[in-house]
Amino acid sequence: MAEVTDPAVPATASPATDAPATDAPAPTTLGELRSGGASYRTVKAEIRANLLARLGRGEPTLPGMVGFDDTVLPELERALLAGHDLVLLGERGQGKTRLIRTLVGLLDEWTPVLVGSELNEHPLHPVSVWGRRQIAEHGDATPVGWLHRTDRFGEKLATPDTSVGDLIGDVDPIKVAQGRTLGDPETVHYGLVPRTNRGIFSVNELPDLAERIQVALLNVLEERDIQIRGYRVRLPLDLLLVASANPEDYTNRGRIITPLKDRFGAEVRTHYPLELADEIRLLHQEALLSWGGEAHDPFQHPIVPEHLAEIVARFTRLVRESSHVDQRSGVSARFAIAGLETIAASAVRRAAISGETRPVARVVDLPSVIPASRGKVEFADAGADPDDEREVEILEHLLRQATAQTFRARCAGLDLTGLQEHFAGGETVESGELVPAPALLGQLGTIPKLAELLGRLGVPEGEHSAEQAAAAVEFALEGLYLTRRLAKDTDGTRTVYGA
Repeated sequence: MAEVTDPAVPATASPATDAPATDAPAPTTLGELRSGGASYRTVKAEIRANLLARLGRGEPTLPGMVGFDDTVLPELERALLAGHDLVLLGERGQGKTRLIRTLVGLLDEWTPVLVGSELNEHPLHPVSVWGRRQIAEHGDATPVGWLHRTDRFGEKLATPDTSVGDLIGDVDPIKVAQGRTLGDPETVHYGLVPRTNRGIFSVNELPDLAERIQVALLNVLEERDIQIRGYRVRLPLDLLLVASANPEDYTNRGRIITPLKDRFGAEVRTHYPLELADEIRLLHQEALLSWGGEAHDPFQHPIVPEHLAEIVARFTRLVRESSHVDQRSGVSARFAIAGLETIAASAVRRAAISGETRPVARVVDLPSVIPASRGKVEFADAGADPDDEREVEILEHLLRQATAQTFRARCAGLDLTGLQEHFAGGETVESGELVPAPALLGQLGTIPKLAELLGRLGVPEGEHSAEQAAAAVEFALEGLYLTRRLAKDTDGTRTVYGA
């Protein structure tokens, strides 16, 4: 039994939050940079060298990506080694954006830039009129700064209102008003793509980008330059362009134009976790990351037993496989993550109301997953009525099925006759979302072979608490009911076993 945010599983921070591991190098002028033996290499060469170094050391090439080791990552590694721009194609919630952002870790941690450059120009390889003029005027005294890899990532969600100016650039009327002529390249206000020069640029949901806007990316991918309003602006851009797309988008909302698809060097298909263990690992890695709080505050770090995480993972997989669910839209990993977080929140609510010292999730918290996750599922035969109770019944049935599967997997061969005998004389045990752990255990008295049950469910010996014991016992009671060895009656908020 562990907290949802399992510290044993590495998590990769996003480019916006990943702090530098080392201080910036010392050289502050072009002369110092040259005397130190610095050289220029392209972004793709930089990624290739760092990727090969990780492969040679046997390290994870893209840490934090779960379930892709034998499928997606080899294809992606080959594309990066070949220096290809690429498209990640897969259903929603398969980690495409996370995968793209993780690529930033393959860049050098620090890279030199001309101080004041809008295009992150390398001091040894200036590409703009401004950059070349700086070096011509200042020579070896040209100021040099250092850019961290987290600042070398740009992305744009492809929305219908995206313009060529947003991506590529446009004439800046303020610069024209300051006296520059329209033919002066320095009147240009650069867009997101050139401002990510010497970095990685991502276009999320590329098919949503209007076809006339997609045309603006053709030169970026092939000739590696940009064109702005007829100006002869020759900028040899140095970047890796990565796009993501959902297969459903090709028919429902748009498509990637054929010339643009042809210019991408590789298309990599993503997928949902293939193995149950990967699904559970993904839950531990991603759930409750936004809760934060003090480490010693139990209400900021609720315990979700391993068997409940497994139930949520199995439930997610059953929903994905259900014939009632639209297979084209898929079931996002966010479905499982939100479900586990809702279960944890239910445990926190109970602990706050009933006075439990440590929030521990129980089976009684599982029904809260249904209303929280219903909006994340597209049903294949959905009716006109948005309140169709049949959808709820389908999800409730699949949740019971996932619970039964988990019980059989985790409690196979476990002797629960002592627990069953408590009900032989007609006794009952009442539970509910607000019934505290001591009250639940008090109805059962001494529970035979409790230590064996706790051990089977992953509770370390010596770390038992009333809340953890109650979670294990309630799971056993629910399992006995689902395997038709115990009766149960429920009215939504109140559950009575043995009734």
